[in-house]
Amino acid sequence: MTDITLLDGGMGQELVHRAGDNPTPLWSTQVMIDHPGLVAAVHADYRAAGATVHTTNTYAIHRDRLAGTGLEDRFAALHQAAVAEAAGDGRIAGAIGPLAASYRPDLHPDHDTAVRLYAEIARLLSPGIDLIICETVASVAHARAVLEGAQTIGKPVWLAMTVDDQDGSRLRSGEPLADVLPVTTSAKALLANCSAPEALHGAMDVFATQRLPFGGYANGFEQITNDFLQDKPTVDSLSARRDLGPDAYARHAMGWIDKGATIVGGCCEVGPRHIATLADAIRAAGHRIV
Repeated sequence: MTDITLLDGGMGQELVHRAGDNPTPLWSTQVMIDHPGLVAAVHADYRAAGATVHTTNTYAIHRDRLAGTGLEDRFAALHQAAVAEAAGDGRIAGAIGPLAASYRPDLHPDHDTAVRLYAEIARLLSPGIDLIICETVASVAHARAVLEGAQTIGKPVWLAMTVDDQDGSRLRSGEPLADVLPVTTSAKALLANCSAPEALHGAMDVFATQRLPFGGYANGFEQITNDFLQDKPTVDSLSARRDLGPDAYARHAMGWIDKGATIVGGCCEVGPRHIATLADAIRAAGHRIV
């Protein structure tokens, strides 16, 4: 029997689906503003599904994302509201998404600028969280900067990296995933996220060569299209897979566990039903969810 930490699933896509609004460059931030209480309802459903770690809806709350939207002065308030919505049973993970845009390491700012901005978010999240989760890290430089910024608050930091959908042993930047390992000495866990579940199997092989706890949470997108790779993309450029229902997703995640993963969950287009099915599969395999 192995102790398995069960993360929640995707928040942004779940909010968009439930709200029925067209996505904007603010993604789930806009939904949180327009539909108060919806974030808390999604968190509640993931708790009911069996998740034990709940990730704040702060992935896309960056100063660069808010620029020109009229919400610039609500930067701190939005972080505080998202943390409050996540409060409840289980551990709370404060999410820090990538600066500039997801999957675009070429747009990531210089090291000193990035560290300062990531540290600012970590400080805002700190009062209401148990750990920081740095999400969709696409390059070695991104990993170095976000870890340096996040660790300033003295709470555990988990690093979640997005890998090539065709080759899980490489970051989205094209760099070998193994190249990030030497810069992760301050991390408490290594994860692969927001990539095809098939790719995460290769990432687990890389993570298994080191001593930190590791795992993954994949997305349910068909592919990351060229149209999506814009300065301020919206998720309507992406399509959900039709072959990745709860049972299929659970089979992938159990495969990661077979490779030594002890932290699993879901990312975009992986919802409460997926997490509930995965929880059942973990228990049926004789493991314990912690």
